[in-house]
Amino acid sequence: MSLNSTPSSERIHIGFFGVRNAGKSSLVNAVTNQELAVVSDTPGTTTDPVTKAMELLPLGPVVIIDTPGFDDEGALGELRVKKTSQVLNRVDIAVLVTDITKPLCECENELIDLFKSKNIPYLIVGNKYDLSPTAPDGDRFAVSAAQKSNILELREKIASLVVTKDQTHRIVGDIIGENDLAVLVVPIDKAAPKGRLILPQQMVIRDILESGGCASVIRETELAYTLKNLVSKPKIVITDSQVFAKVNKDTPDDIMLTSFSILMARYKGFLETAVRGAAAISKLKDGDRILISEGCTHHRQCGDIGSVKLPALLRKTTGKQIEIELSSGKEFPEELDRFSMVIHCGGCMLNEREMVYRMRTAVDNGVPFTNYGVAIAYMNGILARSLEVFPQIKRLLDN
Repeated sequence: MSLNSTPSSERIHIGFFGVRNAGKSSLVNAVTNQELAVVSDTPGTTTDPVTKAMELLPLGPVVIIDTPGFDDEGALGELRVKKTSQVLNRVDIAVLVTDITKPLCECENELIDLFKSKNIPYLIVGNKYDLSPTAPDGDRFAVSAAQKSNILELREKIASLVVTKDQTHRIVGDIIGENDLAVLVVPIDKAAPKGRLILPQQMVIRDILESGGCASVIRETELAYTLKNLVSKPKIVITDSQVFAKVNKDTPDDIMLTSFSILMARYKGFLETAVRGAAAISKLKDGDRILISEGCTHHRQCGDIGSVKLPALLRKTTGKQIEIELSSGKEFPEELDRFSMVIHCGGCMLNEREMVYRMRTAVDNGVPFTNYGVAIAYMNGILARSLEVFPQIKRLLDN
């Protein structure tokens, strides 16, 4: 992935919802000015969420999601409705597409209630305005996908719903200042993607550069030599969680140390919960079931951190016969009662809203929630040190 490209997780997610044959797909095509979705007069043509990352003026980088009809019927229809509901967990803006020639139906009102319950900014659009003999309902923004009328205005309406992130919301840029040096430790093993750095590493490098800082990227085998021979001391060492123990040993106590995963947890808004959740590791018992969840769907290899290294470290640390269940991609269990804790990846492929949803799902079920980096630091006895960069969070360990 290019350092100049915007990853999906950093784009505004806009979901188009509604009942069958309201013209969702036609409107998506009109708004994007692309044949993104299949259009048909047959109700229920969209059978699965259709996702497209693109540039959409005046918003910029976005992800457009066209969803199946929320009033779909039968067993397959129920599955489509479930998928539509899951999309709500990751959208930043919801567009409810209605037929303006008809009053709002029960399903449409149900969707509005869901938007409100999930605190999603939404807009109600009245499509097919060209067929309406009367003025539009006051709560609906009138458009015609067929005639492409009011489409530019609709884009601006959607843009007005975007909540601009605070400029201090940085992955590392609020820690690194001008001319500060950060040493980034990136192991190169079988799991490392050929020819590229993984997304959290890219994001950290980009943020350091934008802050006027300096980044030195090395493998864990070169860390001790590098630190010994640097002219000036680095402000911080940031490591991949897999080599946390070795990097801790090779990094002098007067240099701050943390991990990409811990930085990502803070950036996604769940570091405090992850720190509190990690303590559950010491309370695990024989037979406890742990959910290890990843946001991406990469091919798991021997030595994979989620399916191999982390379970092995958990069993070694606790001395317990624990059971492991894995989930990946967009699949995340809604019922978590059977789990004693959830350990999630850094969530670099998921947007902030979806990561916070997953965290809240666990917390609401009384299930401790943490992530790879925090859990590994906890099990290696170095969590306190890795949180020195965030003193307010570190204080949680004393409570």
